[in-house]
Amino acid sequence: MQQYLLLIYIDPSLLRTLPIDDFNTLMRDCLAHADKLQAEGTLLAAQKLQPIESAQTLRVRDGHSRVLDGPFAETRELLAGFNLIVAHDRDEAMRIAQGFPWARFGSIEVRPLEDMDAERERCGAPTAAMAAAVP
Repeated sequence: MQQYLLLIYIDPSLLRTLPIDDFNTLMRDCLAHADKLQAEGTLLAAQKLQPIESAQTLRVRDGHSRVLDGPFAETRELLAGFNLIVAHDRDEAMRIAQGFPWARFGSIEVRPLEDMDAERERCGAPTAAMAAAVP
């Protein structure tokens, strides 16, 4: 099984056209879908992000840090949340993503996660257990 991150992007202008009762119905359906996936062991984590006004972006260039308010990229679609899932393959991950309604108001990026244990081995870093044991 492979882990995938479903990145939920929304276009606020599309979302604003939705009456609040319809939005609440969509949200309830979305949460019920997430609860079902979690009970099946498919959904590992999910979270809605706070509005972009609460975000800050850190950049370090030439040894100098800059903290900017809001997201760095100018875009119509804003990152609104994520779901961490497990799936047999990319097609199954895409089918799981299609069960969430938010692509109608933006997009859902389906991205496989790297194996961090393999990355630790590749770059010669200690395993997570060994690193945690070091005082």
